[in-house]
Amino acid sequence: MNFGLDRLLSDDALKAQLKGRRVALLAHPASVTKDLGHAVDALAACPEINLTAAFGPQHGMKGDLQDNMMESPDYRDPVHGFPVFSLYGEVRRPKDEWMETFDVVLIDLQDLGCRIYTYVTTLLYVLEAAAKHGKSVWVLDRPNPAGRPVEGQTLKPGWESFVGAAPMPMRHGMTMGELGLWFIDQFKLDVDYRVVEMQGWAPEAGPGFGWPLGERAWVNPSPNAPNLSMARAYAGTVMLEGATLSEGRGTTRPLELFGAPDIDARAVIAEMHALAPEWLGGCVLRDMWFEPTFHKHVGQLCSGVQIHVDHPGYDHGAFKPWRVQSLGFKAIRRLYPAYDLWRDFPYEYAFGKLPIDVINGGPGLREWVDDAAAGAGDLDAATRPDEAAWEEARRGFLLY
Repeated sequence: MNFGLDRLLSDDALKAQLKGRRVALLAHPASVTKDLGHAVDALAACPEINLTAAFGPQHGMKGDLQDNMMESPDYRDPVHGFPVFSLYGEVRRPKDEWMETFDVVLIDLQDLGCRIYTYVTTLLYVLEAAAKHGKSVWVLDRPNPAGRPVEGQTLKPGWESFVGAAPMPMRHGMTMGELGLWFIDQFKLDVDYRVVEMQGWAPEAGPGFGWPLGERAWVNPSPNAPNLSMARAYAGTVMLEGATLSEGRGTTRPLELFGAPDIDARAVIAEMHALAPEWLGGCVLRDMWFEPTFHKHVGQLCSGVQIHVDHPGYDHGAFKPWRVQSLGFKAIRRLYPAYDLWRDFPYEYAFGKLPIDVINGGPGLREWVDDAAAGAGDLDAATRPDEAAWEEARRGFLLY
């Protein structure tokens, strides 16, 4: 199959439409060709394309910064000489003067299919700036490795943030190119926009169910996104960033597990199965031990739960990562009623709100976990209408 970048590079008619125009590129380490050449170098080698600027999202163009609210500086590309502007540094929206350095921006970002993954918000911010300044936006489309399933509650009005750009559920099931179409309609943006579509993407086909396993190498789009298993689990495990439990940062399996020194993982798994076994389809939960080398619980032996989605019995349609992690929280609250579960610190520049609520786009999930009387059916009843509404809302913008 071909990603959008590969299509552009191989299509003379597409490249001809960029001739004579100043071109910027928004990219990160996973912005690579089929043979793993970086988009910056591949595009700079095209005589039809005049690269005059580049932009890096969160974690930087180089993908070197590990955690949230670690800002990247602007710099000049050491090989090609053009400026590289940081959209996760002094600002998160493009400055007006930066918009004058190009005529069309190519966006080539590998997403993970989750509302909170900030490349989604950066896409919206660039679209808004392009509409303001009369610039063109081309998205060089890439797969959604989490595939088409939808899950989670819709972001509530007033809870917009850098990890929640718009009223969509946690697991949106769209590509970046498709999301751009939805953003333009949702926010009534007047912008010259096109998607350079993929060829041969089959999101319903196994074993990848969104990612072309065996055809394309995985390159980390951010430092703690090391493999497909993480991408599948992320729409649930990302909530751990708002909890005192470790999400496995500082281990070799970040965002595929959760744990802490003061829980019993076997008891947690048993409680999860007792509370809502119907939410645990498609995956296998395994109790294990880990000791983070940095981040939460650094240097402490943690009892943990690993969420396996890489085994022969994996069922993509049955796996519900948001519900699995919600159930993990609920089990811990049931087993340890006084457990200090929720972190309280400034999260992604959203001040005065609990991170778990910022992540979920409202307090509903936290309130369900902390309500001793609330069961699985209550969360389903509050969530399923949102999921059904999103399935319908996105329908007209799907390209594949």
